[in-house]
Formats: sequence, structure tokens, C-alpha cells
Amino acid sequence: MSDLGVKISRRGALIGAGGAIAGVAASAVSPAFAAAEKKGALPNPIARFGVGDFEITTLLDGEVPVSEPQKTFGMNVEADVFAEASQKHFISSDGFFNYYTPTLVNTGSELILFDTGLGENGRPDRGNMKSAIESAGYSTDDVSIVVLTHMHPDHILGLMEGGKPTFANARYVAGSKEYDFWSKTDPESNRVGKLVHSHVKPLAEKMTFLDDGGSVVSGITAMGAFGHTPGHMIYMLESNGKQLVLTADTANHFVWSLAYPDWEVRFDMDKEAAAGTRRKVFGMIAADRVPFCGFHMPFPAVGFVEANGDGFRYVAESYQLSL
Repeated sequence: MSDLGVKISRRGALIGAGGAIAGVAASAVSPAFAAAEKKGALPNPIARFGVGDFEITTLLDGEVPVSEPQKTFGMNVEADVFAEASQKHFISSDGFFNYYTPTLVNTGSELILFDTGLGENGRPDRGNMKSAIESAGYSTDDVSIVVLTHMHPDHILGLMEGGKPTFANARYVAGSKEYDFWSKTDPESNRVGKLVHSHVKPLAEKMTFLDDGGSVVSGITAMGAFGHTPGHMIYMLESNGKQLVLTADTANHFVWSLAYPDWEVRFDMDKEAAAGTRRKVFGMIAADRVPFCGFHMPFPAVGFVEANGDGFRYVAESYQLSL
């Protein structure tokens, strides 16, 4: 990807591996050297590329290993079916990594953050939303608009830091249906409702509420993609003849949600509607050959899909958006 400003550099990792091999060979004829100092955690990785005149930066705000994946994905299929499908796609049916990838869009006049990640609740080895943005060369004060695709905790926790708004100079955008649902939820009866009351409602006076077809700014359009939550929204980016869809949580795994769109996902509140939305959204993306960025796709979270049998095949972006 352009810059592949991925700061956990794949090239560096390969060079490091090659160096290790060379070192083994050299040790047969050279004196032993002292062990190299361990470096500890790497900085938050980023990836940066262009879509028309927009500059897009994806931020890895978390990378969490999870066991027993069928407690989350494929809940409506037998264990042997899940295991066979996983093996077919070269992944384990015993565990997976869950990625959390907010996206920055620099239009030239606005710096727009889509979703705010885990915030202060991020893993210590990844830092929080503030350090993720700093890894991209910005500060939280530079963000002029924060867009919430929906209001699950991993998308709103970064709104506050130390009890204060993280993005001091920002205005906010959210789906009207999503906000209405959660803001009316009894905060004592539901964890998400409680977090919406503590993290989102204090910002409501600075918030613009959109419906399907609403515009964040010129070239960024909201699209209803309900099912994962009652008001889950995705966003179409269009600039200078190029497009990118930010699909948020329409699909939460690159195999179990895309290759098998009817498989139930624990976090989809309306599982039937969510499956229908997956088919509609990714059917459109596949037909139009448009790249997409998914919040839980493997970092850097950008790729393509093609129709494949009764589902879709995920194709990770390599250099297409650099040309």
C-alpha cells in the first residue's frame, strides 16, 4: 500500500528473518557475539494510501487473541462444519486474532476519524487511541470530525480520556437511529447503554445526526447497514473518480463472515438482518470492484471481495491503491 506506512514493517520483518539465517551461518566460522538487546513493544502500526484526493490512514488500536471462535462466529452451524471450513481457508478453528482498526480520512480541509477504538482500555502493548493517532503524525487536537459508525464499546471508548473529550476541537457525526436507540436504553440494564450515556451523550450538543444518504462532508456519504446494531452505518468515500467503502462491522471476520455470510455472529443484534446486510453490501462491493476497509479485518484492514459460490472471497490489498 502506498507509504505502506505500516510501522510494523513487513519488509523489516523479512530482513530481520534473513539476518537471523545469515547469523546462524556466520556463527559456524566466527566467534560468538553478545545477545542483542530486546526492544520490547513496537509503535502502533499505521498504513496510508490515497483514494482520489483523499489521504486514508488506518490505525491498529488493538490486536487481541481470542480462543473458542465458534462462541462468536458460525453459531448456527455444527462444530465439524466450522472446523472443516476453517481448515479449508488455512485458519485454526481453535482461536483467532481480533483487530480494531479506526480510520483517518484527510480530505485536505478536514481530518475525519471514523470510530475511536478502545481508548484507555486498549492493550498496554498497543497504547490507546491518542498514541495510535500520534503514530500517524497527528495529535487528537488535529481531528476536526469524529464519525461513529455505531455505538458498541470498541467504537466509542476512545471518545473520552480521563473523563474529558479526547478530541478537543472536533464535532461529531452519528446515525440518528443508532443514537436514538442507545440513548433511550436504561444505562443500568445494559453495558452498551451505560457507555453511551457516559461517553456519547455528553457530546450530543456537538453532534450531527445522519440517516441513510446523509453527507458527512462532500464525498463522504452515509449508508444504512442495519442488523449488527439497530442503526449501524457504513460510509462511501468518493474522490476524483475513486471510491472506498468503510464497512465498519458489517463483516467481523475475513473468512467466517465473508465466505459464510449467513453464519450467525454473537455480536449481531438482529442476526437475520445482519446476514442480509452482509449479502447486500458485499454483493455491491464485489460487483463494482470497489475496495473496502473493515474495522475487524486483518491489519491494515483494506481489501477487495469477489463473489465465490454462496459467499465471498476476501482479497487483501497489496499495491493496487498505490498506482
